[in-house]
Order: sequence, then C-alpha cells, then structure tokens
Amino acid sequence: MAFEEKSLKTTTMIQIFSCHPIRRVLSLLFLFAALPTWAQSQLDSIQRISEVIITAKPYKEIIPTQQLSGKQLQLLNTHSVADAVRYFSGVQLKDYGGMGGLKTVNVRNMGSHHVGVFYDGIEIGNAQNGTVDLGRYSLDDLESIALYNGQKSEIFQSAKDFASSSSIYLKAKRPSFKEGEKRHLLVRYKAGSIQLVNPSFRWEEKINQYIDLSLSGEYLQSDGKYKFRYKRNNLDGSIAYDTTATRKNSDIEAYRMELGLYGKIKNGQWEGKLYFYQSDRGLPGAIVKKKFKSGERIVDKNFFAQASVLKQVNERYKFKINGKFAYDYTHYRLLDTTDFLGEEVNVSQAYDNTYRQQDIYLSAINMYSLTNIWDLSLSTDLQYNTLDVTQKNSDIAFAYPKRYTLMAALASSLNLGKLKAQASLLGIYVTEQVKNGTSSPDRQELSPMFIVGYKPFAAHKLNLRAYYKHIFRMPTFNDLYYTQIGSSQLDPEQTNQLNVGFTYEKHFSKGWINRVALQADIYYADITNKIIASPTGSSFRWMMSNMGKVESKGVDASVQVDASLSKWQLHTQVNYSYGDARNHTRIDGKKLSSYGAQIPYAPWHSGTAIFGADYCNWSLNYSFIYVGKRYNGAENNIPKNQLQPWYTHDLSLQKTLLWKNKQRIKAAVEVNNLFNQYYDVVLNYPMPGRNFKFTISISI
Repeated sequence: MAFEEKSLKTTTMIQIFSCHPIRRVLSLLFLFAALPTWAQSQLDSIQRISEVIITAKPYKEIIPTQQLSGKQLQLLNTHSVADAVRYFSGVQLKDYGGMGGLKTVNVRNMGSHHVGVFYDGIEIGNAQNGTVDLGRYSLDDLESIALYNGQKSEIFQSAKDFASSSSIYLKAKRPSFKEGEKRHLLVRYKAGSIQLVNPSFRWEEKINQYIDLSLSGEYLQSDGKYKFRYKRNNLDGSIAYDTTATRKNSDIEAYRMELGLYGKIKNGQWEGKLYFYQSDRGLPGAIVKKKFKSGERIVDKNFFAQASVLKQVNERYKFKINGKFAYDYTHYRLLDTTDFLGEEVNVSQAYDNTYRQQDIYLSAINMYSLTNIWDLSLSTDLQYNTLDVTQKNSDIAFAYPKRYTLMAALASSLNLGKLKAQASLLGIYVTEQVKNGTSSPDRQELSPMFIVGYKPFAAHKLNLRAYYKHIFRMPTFNDLYYTQIGSSQLDPEQTNQLNVGFTYEKHFSKGWINRVALQADIYYADITNKIIASPTGSSFRWMMSNMGKVESKGVDASVQVDASLSKWQLHTQVNYSYGDARNHTRIDGKKLSSYGAQIPYAPWHSGTAIFGADYCNWSLNYSFIYVGKRYNGAENNIPKNQLQPWYTHDLSLQKTLLWKNKQRIKAAVEVNNLFNQYYDVVLNYPMPGRNFKFTISISI
C-alpha cells in the first residue's frame, strides 16, 4: 500500500508538468536524467561490492574559490558560519547584534536573496523570505567553507547550483580512519563572556568496510546581556545623547543534532544526512528614543533529511541523484513593549504568528565525456514548497501558497590546454497555487552563463579568467502573499554579472617565504525589477512593487603568504574590496531623489587580515576586520544617514597536548573585539564590546 501511494504521488507530479509544451519537454528531460538510477538498481542482497575507485581527469577551476578550511578555520575567532564568511572579500554581513540576533550576508551588494547556501552539495532553502540565517550553523562539524562568485566553474552539478548569483558551500567533516581504527570521539566545551555555555560532541564509527557513521550534537545557551555605549550627535556635531546601557532580549537556548551515513557501492558512493535544530531566542530590537528593550521572540525548529548517490558507469559517463525533505517551523511573537525605564510603549498591533514550511526536492545529474577535452552535462531538478500560517490578531485571510519549480540545465566544458571554456543554459518553470486570493502567474525563464580561462605562460602559474552570467530570483512567499504587504503580480528580479580577473601563485624553494598567491577581480552587476516596499499611509501596511534598478561595480583583491622561519610556520591572508553600488531607480521615467546614491549599508571600502603562527604544538592567530563609511537610509547620501567606519581586532591562542600518546587535548583562549570598540553593523543594533571565550576539547 505504501508503494502504491508513493507511485500515485509521482504520477500526479508528472501530470502537473505535462499539460504544457515547455513543461512536457522539461518533464521528459527529468525522466531521461533519472533513468540511469533505475537502470543501475539490479544488485541483489547476496552480491558483494568491491572497493570504490573513481578516476577522473585532472580538473582546475577557472573561477577560483575563496575558501577557509582545516586549521585556519578552527583558529578563527568565530562561532557560526556567518562570522567566518566575513573574512571573504566582497562579502557584507548584516548582524543585528548579540547571540540571538539574525545574521545574513550578501555578496557584491546584490542582496542576501541572491546568495545560495549549500550544505554538502544540496541547497538550504527558504521559500518564505528567501534568506538563510547563517547564525544557526556551527563551525565545529565543518571541514570547509567556500564562496563562489557567479557559480562553481564545473558542470557536474545540479540545476540549483546554476541558479544563484553567488554561492556559499558548507562541507561537513567526513569520518576518516587509519588502519585498525574503528571509532573516534571528540568532546568539546566552550565558555565565555555574555554567560556563554556551549558543550558539543562528535562521534565517528566504522560500521564495516563499506559504511561509516558520524553523530554530532551541540547545546548553546547565553543570556545575551552585554554593555554597550549609546551615543548620538546632533546635525551640528554636538552630543544629543550619550549613555552606557545593557543589551537585553538577546538571549538564546539552542540544540543541534546531526547524523551522517557514508557508504560505498560498486564504482560509486552514497551519503545521507539527518539534521535537527531548535532554538528559543530573543530578537534584540533597535535602540531608538530611549527604548532599550524589545519584546520580540522567535522559536525555530528546523529539520531536514537529504541523500545523494554517485556512480561512475564507465570511463565516459557518470551520474548523481540528490534528494531532500525539509520542514521549518517558526513561531514569532511581539509581546513585551516596555522601554528601559519601565514605561509602556504604544504599539499599533501585536503579533503572535506561526509559520510552517515544507520543501521536497529531487535532482538528477548526468555527465558524459564526448572526448578527452570535451564534456557535456544535463541536470534536472524538481522542487515543491508550501507555507502554512497560523495568525492571531488578524482578520485577513492568508494565501497558503504552494509552489512547483522545475529546472533543467544543459552545460558544456572544453579544455584546450591553455584555454578553458564553459557554457551553460538554465531553464526554469515556476507555477503556484493559493487557497485564498490570486496566485502569481506562471513564470518561464532562461539564464545563460559563459566562462573563459586562459593561461598565457606554461611555466608560470598565471591564470586569466572572465565570465558573464544572467540570473533571476523569484519573489518570495512574503513578497507575494504576506498579509497586508504582498503583491501576487510581482516580476522576478533580473541580474546581469560581468567579471574579469586573474590569479597568480609562486612557490619558493629557497628563503623563508614558501608561497605567495595573488588574486584580483573587477566586476560589474546590475539588478532590474528590484523588489522594494513602499508605505501606504500606515506603518503596518506596505505595498510591494517592481520599480528598482541597482548598478554595482568594484574590485576584490586577495594576497596570501606562507613562510617558515626556524620552527615557526607563518601564514598571512589580506583581503580588500572596493564597491560602488548606486540606486538608478526611475518611476514613470522620472529619477527618484535618491538616484545615483550609494545603496544602504554598502561600504565603499572594506577589508580583512588574518595572521597565524604555529610553533611546535602552539598556535597563535590574529584577525582584523574593517568596514568603511556607508549610509543607512534609502534617501540621498546625506550626513544624517552616514555611518562611521568600524573595525575589530581578535586574538586567539591554542595549545595541543598528547595524553598517553593516544588522547589529543586542545585548549584555547580567545579575545574578541580586543580594544573594546563600540560599533553598529546595522544602525541602532549595538554589537558586543570586548569579550572572551575559553575552549577545551578531548579527542579519543
């Protein structure tokens, strides 16, 4: 009975996409892409599986990645993924302060909606608002974090990988055992300022010669209270207000559990993952008009199960199947509205809403090598999203939307030695249904991309590259259907990106410098049909519309140096970004008053520096972050809206010991914001001053 029910659901989904000519073609492509899976599933239970040996042609990325991995990632004074990606050039972080504050990123001033976040190759989605809160993801179980502008320059990937303006890839640690090992256990405990308590563990088990298992868990608790300085000046420069207060309603209590299974099949491999996260936290509000306390609270429960299978059928053909089910629960409340003096603040409407999202995703990827220098790939993705809402204090019926998305990507790669080229064409079809109101019209879009890389000198590691990419983002459920502000007739945002750059790397056999690596890019990007919100006379009633255009251009540069000096191992990385992102919006042919102004929270200059030194079993790491002048409002770039530059210095020291030549013990102390600078990343959301963290971990 269960098998018949699953077959019926599959047939229904195929019928949905088979009633339109374009949908019929895409459906056939999807069936063709998935066919190898069924054709290869004839192994019975008594057959034995040989050791996995997958051979591949040497591959060198045309578009290099910015990556933090291994020891460098462990030594950064960061807890979450959001903290770590600050060290990539071209990235702007929006941090609303405290342990419980939201943390989102955007790349090259294109907006957080245009950043795809992938966990072990499968995207983390959010159809409700289109953003991923990177503060939810810990670094303890990650092997690496990588940032790609445009996309990864490889063609063996899902259609989703082609569908973002930039992408962040999170790669989880995989179990690794030496000869004779069957089990690993790591126990870690962190404590620090702001009443931080953060124990965690990771267990790895070799079940048999074909299957490995990993299980990890984490608990995070903090009261979120820290001192900050609240200072504001009048337009003439005189001090209007200056006091020191305590940040409140930034507490958090969170749990995370993660189970991973990794297996081998004949000429292939598979992996599966179960993930659960739950948090109860306060959302610290803006500090305005002596209001130092916010009554916003949010409860999150996030679960997903995902799996993938990779098989090398022969020397020329391989395929991969990905699947995922995700369920997200969010309970948002606005209850307490008193200020720091205990006085009641008038609020027009209180909120107590519960949101439930479901996401079902299936992807089939095929790659065939036509010759030794020419590869071709076809990938097809099918996705189904729903959003249910339980509202209090609202008499407006919610839409309860459902979205069906079908993607197909055809890509080709050519390697001529000094010259490498790739091209891809992504086709997307989106249809939606709603219970109440009018649904958004069906959307059909095509997005091309072209990448070229050239190595002019065989003896030198100088690589030149350029790419063009057109992409779009669908309006989110909030944009289209959110009570009182949504507009179901919104068009997708359209983006165009141009990039030229180079990388150069040189290794030295003599002297104390071992390696120098340089990387620089010049880019141009524009967004049309940008979705903006306009007031309609009430602060709680807004109108969403397509009337925006943003043009962004800039430079990203990075320098890395590795050196050895006696017993010291030294490594340095410096990143710099210049970004000019202007509002070019017109309404009925007329320029807005903000036409030509730098968009909010886009700094002209920003940069990071990381310096590390290893001596025997000691490790010292220093990191520096700088964000230059920017503006906070959508109006003209007037002095009233100007935000001053901010910068922080962080320091960490780590010691590793071996106990009985078996157990590895690590102890670390970290100092964040070493010089106790008071600053806001987002206006009126003060960040913590100097704070400390202590970590001890035991590996068995």
